[in-house]
Amino acid sequence: MTAEPPVPATSNTAGEPAQRRRRDAAETRQLLLDAARQRFARDGYAATTVRDIADDAGVNVALISRYFTSKGGLFEACLRAAGDELGRTYGQTPADRVPEAIARHIAGLGAAGLSSQLALLLRSSGDAEADEIRRGVLVRSSEQLAAARGWRPGDPDSQQLLLHAQMALAAGIGVAVLRSSIRLEPLSSATEHDLVGPLRDLVDALLPPH
Repeated sequence: MTAEPPVPATSNTAGEPAQRRRRDAAETRQLLLDAARQRFARDGYAATTVRDIADDAGVNVALISRYFTSKGGLFEACLRAAGDELGRTYGQTPADRVPEAIARHIAGLGAAGLSSQLALLLRSSGDAEADEIRRGVLVRSSEQLAAARGWRPGDPDSQQLLLHAQMALAAGIGVAVLRSSIRLEPLSSATEHDLVGPLRDLVDALLPPH
């Protein structure tokens, strides 16, 4: 990974190893991602400027171009991180435990308010490029979920699994929104224990073991 621009040598930095400089670059990149995610979720894509993000992160605005090429590249990186959060739920989970893992993830999504990652996936940006990026992330997430239950690209016999995976994804996002944003009762106050059983049954019905 590219290191930060060289720091003028001082008694504290002249002998600083390259590993430390690379770690600083990674930390700066993460600062930008965190700041951008919050800005995009709160203000939307069109209203957010790269200077807003850089100021929130406390870094030079030129580093956005260095690490992400553009505001669009940074937005895509944020959305991919949101998709990865969904993908981690089932991507490394044994097939027989996928329904349980997804159910627990859905049950927790809206418990403490809508996460900035999920808000990014839901909020309309008013920008065609940003919306296409969002659609691509959701497509990839549903494909990962379908693949965990036997879907293979180009296999006509497994295409129904992709539809069912998208339905499961939509159900999960819907539950999170109703719990956190709309505060629909008793769903909003339901505990993980209350939700996991029915959600597991829903996922298992849509995506039965292959």
